[in-house]
Amino acid sequence: MAKSATSEIESKSGLPLQVNAHKARSLVFSCVLYLLAFIGAELVTYHVRDYAGLIFYFVILLSLIIDSAASKDESRRGLWLALGLVPITRIAGLAIPLTEISKIFWYLLVALPVLVGVFLISRVLKFSLADIGLNGNRAWIQLLVAISGILLGLADYLILKPEALNSQLSLQSTLAPALILIISTGFIEEMAFRGTIQRTATALNSLGWVYVALLYAGLQIGRGSFLHCLLAFGVGIYYGWIVKKTGSILGVAFSHGLLNILLYLVLPNLF
Repeated sequence: MAKSATSEIESKSGLPLQVNAHKARSLVFSCVLYLLAFIGAELVTYHVRDYAGLIFYFVILLSLIIDSAASKDESRRGLWLALGLVPITRIAGLAIPLTEISKIFWYLLVALPVLVGVFLISRVLKFSLADIGLNGNRAWIQLLVAISGILLGLADYLILKPEALNSQLSLQSTLAPALILIISTGFIEEMAFRGTIQRTATALNSLGWVYVALLYAGLQIGRGSFLHCLLAFGVGIYYGWIVKKTGSILGVAFSHGLLNILLYLVLPNLF
């Protein structure tokens, strides 16, 4: 009798389990396709034509909007909305000409549409500032993570060795660019990736944060450096794990900003 009851329960629950498994596989497949699309758009942008990459990203953004509107599952709808921040970033970057402004102010102008996108998406999904990581959880860990940006910046400089964004290493020529990098590539970028996208990537269950690290690394492929992509993946895993464990982006935001300050302002003027 007990066996019969168990079989009946299994038969009744079997279909939903199969349906859920199918939906999970479908979501993973869609996320992989979007990851490949982002990588393809980066390669087209850097190695074919800028305007071709711009069109590619517009198509991806339109597809994400359609997927979000068509989805009946709230968690998936949120993921598609959040992933839209990626093409918004690239579209803004391609649409703002570097010939008209200095590159350091270009970073700030590109970050502003992303910031607007983060707050609009947070409003739609009913995320508070604390939900996207703007909180002081485990302050001492955040401090240690922030300091780690020094080592990460040195490692990335040894790989890329970019030209300096400032004319010389002085307080006057470095302070304003440093603040811009902290705000744009530190806080705003981390609010987008580890704050918003990683939070919605919980739709992929426990490995959503790993997907965000893969996405973050894939967006570096246009630089043409395998070591840089590998470092970006490692940084993405590190930052993602910290945010997953602490629920705060403060440490990784300062770390990311410090990384770029060393990479673009300090180390190129020292070596």
